[in-house]
Parts: sequence; structure tokens; C-alpha cells
Amino acid sequence: MLRKAALVLLIAGLPLAACAKKPPAPVEPPKPTLPDTAGQGAARERARQDSIAAAERARAEAAAREATARATAVLQEMVFFDYDVSELRQDAQEALGRKVPILRANAGITLRVTGHADERGSLEYNLALGMRRAQSVKDYLAGFGIDGARIQIDSMGEDQPLDEGHDEAAWAKNRRAEFGITGGGNAITLPGS
Repeated sequence: MLRKAALVLLIAGLPLAACAKKPPAPVEPPKPTLPDTAGQGAARERARQDSIAAAERARAEAAAREATARATAVLQEMVFFDYDVSELRQDAQEALGRKVPILRANAGITLRVTGHADERGSLEYNLALGMRRAQSVKDYLAGFGIDGARIQIDSMGEDQPLDEGHDEAAWAKNRRAEFGITGGGNAITLPGS
């Protein structure tokens, strides 16, 4: 019976012994995780598109500033007169003609036209001559449909010469009408824009 018991134990222990001798299953090392390149690529593309859009906005703003500067220069361009007259010369009419489309495209712009004279003549006479010159400019612009209410006029007479000289070259510079933008000049639209 002892023999039978030993045999039973041996048979019962064989499967356990077989399990103990079996090598353990190899453990696979963890696979490295790849970065989420699809997400990073999309973020890079968004950043690139944002950069392009910002550059386009900057270019458009620079172009608008340049256009405003050009239009402002045209509006502020002086016109000159011959001695002792308020009639517009041909070159003055051309300069005023360049102002008309800008004024038409920008109904909010208002101007001040200041007439000037050279030093010859009395103070009173030169003040009146400067006023007639400013009025001549206003009338000319009004002839192109620019509302006269948008244009204020005044005269400095001989009080603010451009050139302090006392010869014809200096006097020719001083016989003028100057233009100041008194309203609506912050966002000037060029005609056709």
C-alpha cells in the first residue's frame, strides 16, 4: 500500500513538477510610443496659416497707410497765384483738379483754405487779396460739385511768408493758398478703392 501511495503522490506531483520546469513566458519590452505627428502637423499648419494671414493684414494696412499719405499730400498741395490777382493759373487748376476725386470719394473730409500774399501792398489790401484767393479756390472746387460747407476760408495776408526774401523768387512762393484738413482725414479712401 505504501507503494500505491507513493505512486499516487508521484502521479499527482508530475503535473506540478512539469509546470515548475516550464520556462516563464518571455516578457516583451514595451513598444515605444510614437509622437502624435498628425496633431503636431496640424498645429504647425495652423501656425503657418496664421502667419500668412498676419502678413497679409500687415501688407494691407501698410498699403492703406501709404494710400492715405498720398491722398493727404494731394489735398495739402499748395496752389500759387500771379502778382496782385486772385484768378487761378493753369497749374493751380490742375492741382485743384487732383483734389476733386479725393474729396468726392470722402464726403467727410473738410478743408481750410488759407490765402496768402507777398509783402507788397498794405496789410489791409493783402488780407483782402488773400481772402479773394481762398474764395477763388473754394468756388473752383464747388464748381465740381464739392459742397462749399466743407471748405472754410481765411486769409493771412502777408503775415506768414514761405520765403523771407525780398525779390520776385521769394514773392512768387508767398502768393499762395494753403490747405489744411480739418476733418475726416484719418481714414481717407482713394477714388476707385
